[in-house]
Amino acid sequence: IRQFWLTIWLPLPEGWDLAVGGLSNNTMIQNIPQDPHRNGSTLIKVGDCERRLGGAQREFLQTSAISFLAPLRNFLEGDWRTISKERRLLENRRLDLDSSKARLKKAKLAESKAACEGEAVPDFQETRPRNYVLSASASALWSEEVDKAAHELRVAQTEFDRQAEVTRLLLEGISSTHVNHLRCLHEFVEAQTAYYKQCYLHMQDLQKELGRFPNAFAGNPGLSMASGGSSPQGNATLPQDAASAVETDTLKIEEVQAPATGTRKAKVLYDYDAADTSELSLLADELITVYTVPGMDSDWLVGERGNQKGRVPVTYLELLS
Repeated sequence: IRQFWLTIWLPLPEGWDLAVGGLSNNTMIQNIPQDPHRNGSTLIKVGDCERRLGGAQREFLQTSAISFLAPLRNFLEGDWRTISKERRLLENRRLDLDSSKARLKKAKLAESKAACEGEAVPDFQETRPRNYVLSASASALWSEEVDKAAHELRVAQTEFDRQAEVTRLLLEGISSTHVNHLRCLHEFVEAQTAYYKQCYLHMQDLQKELGRFPNAFAGNPGLSMASGGSSPQGNATLPQDAASAVETDTLKIEEVQAPATGTRKAKVLYDYDAADTSELSLLADELITVYTVPGMDSDWLVGERGNQKGRVPVTYLELLS
C-alpha cells in the first residue's frame, strides 16, 4: 500500500500504518486525522469497486461455463465423437465395397478368357486332348470364383448401405444441435454484454464517489497531487516539455534527412500501397534507397526513390549488400 501511494505521487502521512491495519474497523478509522481518513475512505471505495468488478467477472465466467462451454464440451465429447466414429466406419465399408467390386470384375474377366479358350475345337486325333480338358476345368473354377465374388459384393453392399443410413441419421440430428449451439452462443454474447455494462456502471459509480472529495486530485493534471494546499517534499510533477516530447515521437518524413553513411539499396519483393502520406508506395522488382533513423520502429525503414520519400515495411524488401 505504501508503494501504491508513492506511485501516485501522494506523500504517506504519519500514522498511516495504523489506518491501513484498521480499514475494516470504523472506530479506528474515525480516530485517524482528517486527511488520512479521506485517503483511507478513497482507498476503501476503490477496493469495494474492484470487489464488485471481481464478483461480476466471476458471475460472467460461471454463466459462460454453464450456458456455452458445457453444452459445447458435451457435444464434442458425445455426439461429435460418435459421428466421427461412424463416419470412419462408413469409409471402411466403402473401401470393402470397392475391393469386392474389383475382385468380381477380375473374376469375370478371367472367366471370359477361360470360356473363349474352351470354345476351341479339340484335336481328337491326339491320344489325350489335354488342353481342352484343362480349359473346361479352368472355366468351371472361374465360374465358381465369380459366384463367390458376387456373393461377397452383395454382402459388402448391404453393410455399406446400412452404415450409410446410420451415418445419415446422425448427421441429420446435427441440425437440431446447431440450433441449440446458436442459442447458447446468443446467451454467451448477452452475458458478456451484461458483464461489460455492469463494469461500466460500477466504474461510473466510483467516479461519482471520488468526485465528492474536493481537492482530492487537485494540481497538475499530469498525475501530481497536493495535500492541504502545501507542496509536499515527496510530490512530483511531469516535466513541462513532456507533451512536446510526445509530439516529437511522431516521425515527420519531410524533415528526415538521409545520413551520410548507412544507406543501402533494396529490391522490392511485392507491390505495396501507402496507407498515408508518411509512407511510400512500392512496385515489385524496383530498386530503392533505404536507411533507418533513431527512434523508428524496427519493422520500418525510410525509403527514397528520386525525390519521393516515405516509410516502407522491411518485410517487403530484400536488402542488397
